[in-house]
Amino acid sequence: MAVRTTQIEVATDGNADIVDITSAVREAVAASGVREGQVTAFVRGSTAAITTMEYEPGGVHDLQAMLERLIPSQGDYEHNRLNFDTNSHAHQRASVIGASEVIPVVGGQPALGTWQQVVLIDFDDRPRTRNVFIQVID
Repeated sequence: MAVRTTQIEVATDGNADIVDITSAVREAVAASGVREGQVTAFVRGSTAAITTMEYEPGGVHDLQAMLERLIPSQGDYEHNRLNFDTNSHAHQRASVIGASEVIPVVGGQPALGTWQQVVLIDFDDRPRTRNVFIQVID
């Protein structure tokens, strides 16, 4: 089994900014030459996440609104009190969504649905540059 790793940097605006990274995932799979296997996208950090979604304005808005309802940015958080911080909501949201996504590679392509994209979500309360590792395994 061979593992091929690509790292990309993604600039975000923070505050639940959602960035489509599907093209980078597709490029990593194509460059690997793997026909059948898996591709994993993983974001380094405890206030960001990777998931799949239909990346279009309505879907982006609805996901951001749902997360604000479930884990409000202005909530009463022990992390913020203990650490004199303001981003506990970002840590909680990232924990719920998760830091990585594994996608089958079939016929040399990520097996994504027609309207399914791979996205990075940065929940921190400030702009960041995120490191995303993309690993292709055959």
